[in-house]
Amino acid sequence: MTVRFEIDGLVAVLTIDRPEALNALDVADLRALRAHLAEVRDRDDLRVAILTGAGTRAFCAGADLKGTRTSPATYPEALFHAPERAADLGLYIRLMDLTDLGLWKPVIAAVNGHCLGAGLEIALQCDVRLASANASFGLPEACVGSIPAVAGLHRLLKAVPSAHAMQMVLTGERIDADEAQRIGLVTESVAPGALLERALAVATKIAANAPLAVQAIKRLSRQTSHLGEADAQQLTELYWGVLRDTEDRLEGRRAFADKRPPTYVGR
Repeated sequence: MTVRFEIDGLVAVLTIDRPEALNALDVADLRALRAHLAEVRDRDDLRVAILTGAGTRAFCAGADLKGTRTSPATYPEALFHAPERAADLGLYIRLMDLTDLGLWKPVIAAVNGHCLGAGLEIALQCDVRLASANASFGLPEACVGSIPAVAGLHRLLKAVPSAHAMQMVLTGERIDADEAQRIGLVTESVAPGALLERALAVATKIAANAPLAVQAIKRLSRQTSHLGEADAQQLTELYWGVLRDTEDRLEGRRAFADKRPPTYVGR
């Protein structure tokens, strides 16, 4: 399998396993990744996912250019098809946009090694990004006559100050893990051998919280980012109302009063 799927308690660990190709993604890999993320979405016994790459050289070096160099159809022929069919006709970038999966469980990117092009665009869609000290990040598309095609510039501009984002994209230059942490692209930089352990610790901490509340927080973070304060507050209140009488919210209050860890069930 090009994307391994493993379970550690309430956490799914997805590993892009093409180290010989720096974990670059072709269409089959993208379909495998999406299928695993859909499984995480649909399984009540999984609350968080970690996405990483096999080996220490790369998280993901982007799209597999050898496998995506030519298209069997023109862009207009592919444009109006759904993602799966569009990918068959050459619009493989549709499969890299994960928003259509409706996955509201948190995803942590554990970035080991190169995180370039589509690899960074996928990492930017994750909710938390951790890096090993040997990681590097870049969107080099301008250097090969293209642009970041999976809203990479849009997401990078949201993740880091605009001057840093524009310099990265316009020059195509890479930044290292320390610089990525300094500008806020990642939250932590850890020793390469400790990356997955740290990612699992963060994931386990998240998974211990109330699942419905965690998913509501992720959904609010995506749905309110473009709203004014009044509209954001109105939508936030609706989510608060949805959660108010859930079993988990009542359990959380009881556990706080009893000074014990809560036991959440996702109801």
